[in-house]
Amino acid sequence: MAVAGISANRLELLQIADAVAREKSIDRKIVIQSMEEAIELAAKARYGAENDIRCEIDGKTGETKLMRVETVVEVVEDDSKQIDLAAARKRKPQAQVGDTFVEQLPPLDFGRVAAQNAKQKIIQKVRDAERDRQFAEYKDRIGDIINGTVKRVEYGNVIVDLGRAEGIIRRDEMIPRENVRYGDRIRGFIYDVRREQRGPQIFVSRAKPEFMARLFAMEVPEIYDGTVEIKSVARDPGSRAKIAVISHDSSIDPVGACVGMRGQRVQAVVGELQGEKIDIIQWKPEAAEFIVNALAPAEVTKVVLDEDSNRIEVVVPESQLSLAIGRRGQNVRLASQLTGWDIDIVTEAEESERRQKEFAERSALFMEALDVDEVIAQVLVTEGFATVEEVAFVDVAEIAHIEGFDEGTAEEIQTRAREFLEKQETDRDNKRRELGVADDLAKVTGVTTLMMVRLGENGIKTVEDLADCATDDLSGWVERKKEKGAEPVRHKGILEGFDVSRKDVEDMIMSARVVAGWIKPEDLAQPEAEAAEEDGTDTPGDAQPGA
Repeated sequence: MAVAGISANRLELLQIADAVAREKSIDRKIVIQSMEEAIELAAKARYGAENDIRCEIDGKTGETKLMRVETVVEVVEDDSKQIDLAAARKRKPQAQVGDTFVEQLPPLDFGRVAAQNAKQKIIQKVRDAERDRQFAEYKDRIGDIINGTVKRVEYGNVIVDLGRAEGIIRRDEMIPRENVRYGDRIRGFIYDVRREQRGPQIFVSRAKPEFMARLFAMEVPEIYDGTVEIKSVARDPGSRAKIAVISHDSSIDPVGACVGMRGQRVQAVVGELQGEKIDIIQWKPEAAEFIVNALAPAEVTKVVLDEDSNRIEVVVPESQLSLAIGRRGQNVRLASQLTGWDIDIVTEAEESERRQKEFAERSALFMEALDVDEVIAQVLVTEGFATVEEVAFVDVAEIAHIEGFDEGTAEEIQTRAREFLEKQETDRDNKRRELGVADDLAKVTGVTTLMMVRLGENGIKTVEDLADCATDDLSGWVERKKEKGAEPVRHKGILEGFDVSRKDVEDMIMSARVVAGWIKPEDLAQPEAEAAEEDGTDTPGDAQPGA
């Protein structure tokens, strides 16, 4: 910006303002305001910084007015900017407190230092305005795909010229082994815009799953208009990806729409992603069916869901094991990311071996607990009995109807089962006492004697100890690491192995807090009522008589 712009004639002043506004894509008024502030700064350097000096530049004519302003006050605190009411009324009889007196100053001739300071003031003001404009423009574009030109590469980070701003693609947000050079055209996904000291930082990614989803939305009209929806995406950037889609129109095949005629649509996305292989999968509301689809191209024989821990066991033929797992676990890892389930893959042989082991363990348990021979124990297991509790408390007719059993045999088996459970309970209670676990712990809803033993072994011996626990302490938790490709780590809880869900554990802790007197029973009912109100349902007691 030329120094001459400060002392230029009227026409040149406006021409400079227009040129700067166009070049920096900012409001012309901001440029003129910066010029006014620069002239005020120079004037204060000449007439004294203590004076209230103001400059006005007419945006149409370019006429510049320089003035010194004094404000009328009751008591003067700064005589360079203020005047008392008595003195003001000598100049103007109708003067009131708050009025201002304006003294016109002659045009300012800039010296070299003053001109340089004024120039710096204008440059800084224009730069700040440009940064504000960039931030305001791009903060609302988070989630959009942008096109730019590679400006430079610094330590693996790519600086992209976006036209009116610069974006940065950090090394870990680039597709691995992708080489870019100065001047290359590049596309990316804006995932964050931050206002920082050095100006707005626009963060762009080519590795995030959202980038691929947005590319499909650009290539597939059915996704753009909402007929086909992308439910989830999992990527191993530059190598392989899985995308789950569903159609809201029964006449449209979502997978076929994404593939396109002769694969043109998916190939356009693959080309942008440096040859990344893409599996397009039809999303299903049933978790088991969706997970089977996600593991394609591997064939699945059987699945076993554990909804409490969000895990699923998938059984595959021996010949399909390596295909299901994928190179370095890639296929199962992407399927897990896509579905949100932790997936365990076992072969049919491993599953058969485990079933045989469980059969032998249950048979041995029944032989010991019921004092029966191996044949009877195996018959009970074959009929679906898994625990002594099931044998003890099931309707006696269910045992009597087993082939080879009669009512007398069934009653005798149940009697032995109950005697075994009573002895087991007594032993557990003695163990609990030895550990110093308080009797009051049994008052907590859901807590069994065996749980009291486990809790005692882990230092939880009173109701207050249990009330002070977090849900993760008892039920365990899954740590999902941020590193790409890292497997989630399961941290076991104190009650690991018990048939209790996370919700059961939460209820147990809240019950302990009630027993301990920390909260009142009605405090538990309040959140339930609020939740029901949000769902639009009535809670017990809300119904009006006669409704």
